[in-house]
Amino acid sequence: MSIGKIVTIKELAQARDQFAGAGKRLVFTNGCFDILHVGHVRCLQMARELGDGLAVAINSDDDVRQLKGPTRPIHSEADRAEVLAALGCVDYVVICDTVRFGEFFRTVRPQIYAKGGDYTPESLEASERAALDAAGTEIRFIPFVPGHSTSKIIAACQS
Repeated sequence: MSIGKIVTIKELAQARDQFAGAGKRLVFTNGCFDILHVGHVRCLQMARELGDGLAVAINSDDDVRQLKGPTRPIHSEADRAEVLAALGCVDYVVICDTVRFGEFFRTVRPQIYAKGGDYTPESLEASERAALDAAGTEIRFIPFVPGHSTSKIIAACQS
Protein backbone atom coordinates (compact mmCIF):
# COMPACT_ATOMS: atom_id res chain seq x y z
CA MET A 1 0.00 0.00 0.00
CA SER A 2 1.58 3.26 -1.11
CA ILE A 3 0.72 6.51 0.61
CA GLY A 4 2.32 8.68 -2.08
CA LYS A 5 5.75 9.22 -0.56
CA ILE A 6 7.31 5.90 -1.57
CA VAL A 7 9.28 6.50 -4.76
CA THR A 8 11.85 4.94 -7.07
CA ILE A 9 15.48 6.04 -7.16
CA LYS A 10 14.83 7.81 -10.48
CA GLU A 11 11.85 9.69 -8.99
CA LEU A 12 13.95 10.63 -5.98
CA ALA A 13 16.71 12.01 -8.21
CA GLN A 14 14.07 14.10 -10.01
CA ALA A 15 12.72 15.36 -6.67
CA ARG A 16 16.24 16.34 -5.62
CA ASP A 17 16.64 18.31 -8.86
CA GLN A 18 13.28 20.04 -8.28
CA PHE A 19 14.34 21.01 -4.76
CA ALA A 20 17.67 22.35 -6.02
CA GLY A 21 15.97 24.22 -8.88
CA ALA A 22 13.73 25.96 -6.35
CA GLY A 23 16.71 26.90 -4.17
CA LYS A 24 15.77 24.30 -1.56
CA ARG A 25 17.79 21.51 0.01
CA LEU A 26 16.68 17.89 0.30
CA VAL A 27 18.33 16.01 3.16
CA PHE A 28 19.11 12.31 2.69
CA THR A 29 19.62 9.52 5.19
CA ASN A 30 19.57 5.75 5.00
CA GLY A 31 19.37 2.64 7.13
CA CYS A 32 17.50 -0.56 7.88
CA PHE A 33 14.81 0.93 10.17
CA ASP A 34 13.78 -2.63 11.03
CA ILE A 35 11.88 -1.75 14.21
CA LEU A 36 11.17 1.95 14.29
CA HIS A 37 11.86 3.39 17.75
CA VAL A 38 12.19 6.78 19.42
CA GLY A 39 15.91 6.96 18.59
CA HIS A 40 15.09 6.65 14.89
CA VAL A 41 12.27 9.17 15.09
CA ARG A 42 14.40 11.76 16.88
CA CYS A 43 17.23 11.31 14.36
CA LEU A 44 14.81 11.67 11.45
CA GLN A 45 13.29 14.80 12.95
CA MET A 46 16.74 16.34 13.48
CA ALA A 47 17.79 15.39 9.95
CA ARG A 48 14.68 17.06 8.52
CA GLU A 49 15.59 20.28 10.33
CA LEU A 50 18.84 20.45 8.31
CA GLY A 51 17.00 21.26 5.08
CA ASP A 52 13.68 21.75 3.35
CA GLY A 53 12.73 18.09 2.92
CA LEU A 54 13.86 14.61 3.99
CA ALA A 55 14.40 11.51 1.87
CA VAL A 56 15.01 8.16 3.56
CA ALA A 57 16.56 5.22 1.73
CA ILE A 58 15.97 1.86 3.38
CA ASN A 59 17.78 -1.40 2.80
CA SER A 60 15.81 -4.14 1.07
CA ASP A 61 14.94 -7.30 3.00
CA ASP A 62 17.83 -9.22 1.36
CA ASP A 63 20.28 -6.48 2.33
CA VAL A 64 19.06 -6.42 5.94
CA ARG A 65 19.69 -10.19 6.13
CA GLN A 66 23.23 -9.62 4.83
CA LEU A 67 23.86 -6.84 7.32
CA LYS A 68 22.01 -8.11 10.41
CA GLY A 69 21.74 -11.88 10.01
CA PRO A 70 19.20 -14.52 8.92
CA THR A 71 16.54 -13.65 11.50
CA ARG A 72 16.19 -10.08 10.26
CA PRO A 73 14.38 -8.06 9.13
CA ILE A 74 11.54 -8.26 11.60
CA HIS A 75 9.31 -6.18 9.31
CA SER A 76 9.24 -6.42 5.51
CA GLU A 77 10.67 -3.68 3.31
CA ALA A 78 7.16 -2.70 2.21
CA ASP A 79 5.99 -2.37 5.82
CA ARG A 80 9.12 -0.45 6.85
CA ALA A 81 8.70 1.93 3.90
CA GLU A 82 5.04 2.55 4.70
CA VAL A 83 5.70 3.26 8.38
CA LEU A 84 8.48 5.72 7.53
CA ALA A 85 6.36 7.39 4.85
CA ALA A 86 3.63 7.97 7.44
CA LEU A 87 5.95 10.17 9.53
CA GLY A 88 5.36 13.90 9.09
CA CYS A 89 9.09 14.66 8.95
CA VAL A 90 9.68 12.29 6.00
CA ASP A 91 8.96 13.49 2.46
CA TYR A 92 10.23 10.53 0.43
CA VAL A 93 11.11 6.89 1.05
CA VAL A 94 12.94 4.66 -1.40
CA ILE A 95 13.79 0.96 -1.03
CA CYS A 96 17.34 0.24 -2.16
CA ASP A 97 18.52 -3.22 -3.05
CA THR A 98 22.13 -2.58 -2.12
CA VAL A 99 24.17 -3.00 1.04
CA ARG A 100 26.42 -0.08 0.03
CA PHE A 101 24.92 3.18 -1.18
CA GLY A 102 27.72 4.49 -3.41
CA GLU A 103 25.76 4.05 -6.66
CA PHE A 104 22.64 5.47 -5.03
CA PHE A 105 24.61 8.59 -4.01
CA ARG A 106 26.03 8.94 -7.54
CA THR A 107 22.48 8.83 -8.94
CA VAL A 108 20.67 11.16 -6.52
CA ARG A 109 23.62 13.47 -5.66
CA PRO A 110 22.50 14.40 -2.13
CA GLN A 111 22.85 18.01 -1.12
CA ILE A 112 22.97 17.06 2.57
CA TYR A 113 23.57 13.58 3.96
CA ALA A 114 22.66 12.96 7.60
CA LYS A 115 23.85 9.94 9.54
CA GLY A 116 23.37 8.92 13.16
CA GLY A 117 25.93 9.87 15.76
CA ASP A 118 27.09 6.28 16.04
CA TYR A 119 28.98 7.05 12.79
CA THR A 120 31.98 9.31 12.22
CA PRO A 121 33.57 10.65 9.02
CA GLU A 122 36.18 7.89 9.35
CA SER A 123 33.63 5.11 9.77
CA LEU A 124 31.69 5.88 6.59
CA GLU A 125 32.29 3.20 3.98
CA ALA A 126 34.99 4.37 1.54
CA SER A 127 33.02 4.05 -1.74
CA GLU A 128 30.02 5.80 -0.17
CA ARG A 129 32.21 8.60 1.15
CA ALA A 130 33.87 8.99 -2.26
CA ALA A 131 30.47 9.25 -3.99
CA LEU A 132 29.29 11.84 -1.45
CA ASP A 133 32.49 13.86 -1.86
CA ALA A 134 32.19 13.71 -5.67
CA ALA A 135 28.63 15.07 -5.43
CA GLY A 136 29.75 17.92 -3.18
CA THR A 137 27.48 16.64 -0.44
CA GLU A 138 27.49 18.25 2.99
CA ILE A 139 27.78 15.41 5.53
CA ARG A 140 26.20 15.95 8.94
CA PHE A 141 26.10 13.66 11.97
CA ILE A 142 22.99 13.61 14.14
CA PRO A 143 23.54 13.03 17.89
CA PHE A 144 23.01 9.42 18.89
CA VAL A 145 20.05 8.83 21.21
CA PRO A 146 21.46 6.62 23.98
CA GLY A 147 19.46 3.70 25.29
CA HIS A 148 17.47 3.10 22.12
CA SER A 149 18.37 0.42 19.61
CA THR A 150 16.65 -2.23 17.55
CA SER A 151 18.99 -4.90 18.93
CA LYS A 152 18.04 -3.90 22.49
CA ILE A 153 14.33 -4.16 21.64
CA ILE A 154 14.78 -7.60 20.06
CA ALA A 155 16.79 -8.82 23.07
CA ALA A 156 14.07 -7.61 25.45
CA CYS A 157 11.41 -9.44 23.44
CA GLN A 158 13.39 -12.66 23.54
CA SER A 159 13.96 -12.66 27.29
